[in-house]
Amino acid sequence: MTHAMTVFDQIVLGATGLVALYLIVRLIQDSKRAGNPIYNYLYIASMAVILVSGLLLIIYGYDILPNPEVIVVTTLIPIGISTGLVYEFHSKYAKGYLIFAIVGLIAITLTRYIGADNESYKTLRIITLATFHGVFGLTIFFVPIFLVRAKKVVTGFIGVTVGGTLIGIGGLSLAFLKLDNPILSANLILTILAPRLLLMALGYTWGFVKKTKAVE
Repeated sequence: MTHAMTVFDQIVLGATGLVALYLIVRLIQDSKRAGNPIYNYLYIASMAVILVSGLLLIIYGYDILPNPEVIVVTTLIPIGISTGLVYEFHSKYAKGYLIFAIVGLIAITLTRYIGADNESYKTLRIITLATFHGVFGLTIFFVPIFLVRAKKVVTGFIGVTVGGTLIGIGGLSLAFLKLDNPILSANLILTILAPRLLLMALGYTWGFVKKTKAVE
């Protein structure tokens, strides 16, 4: 990575961490009120990953992004949000979806650490990541939309869809950096990375806080 992190990037990432921390506190408060449902802890885990990721980027810069650990750990964000949504609103599918999510995490992890670093294996990594990230992302995208249309949640919950869209696009764009001819240039992807993370955190926070206020 040759793109240097700017002071603006650091400020935006710091703001992202504060937004994530705020949502974590609100979700903990809601968990106490609602009897500690598992889905809230899945949301909390995802926001904790966003918080820690932002801090690590501030400390180490964009040079840490090529590390396999980054892809694996950041995959926990869509896994937590999407699995939480299934547990909260489609509980009869929760166990099956959780198994799928675990299999996806294992597959993504194995393809990051095992195998030759040639073009064919790079393609396999991309396909594996895109397949599971695609399902996680589509779940986050569509579930809030259908719930809002059915008037089961407040309109503001659509913010979760916005957050999911941003993390899905960003995650795949970072993965495609491994290819010789990525869809977007590395400079563009890294230039918009910090603002995208902030907007993602704001989308999740807006959606979940609106939902929480509606049932208080």
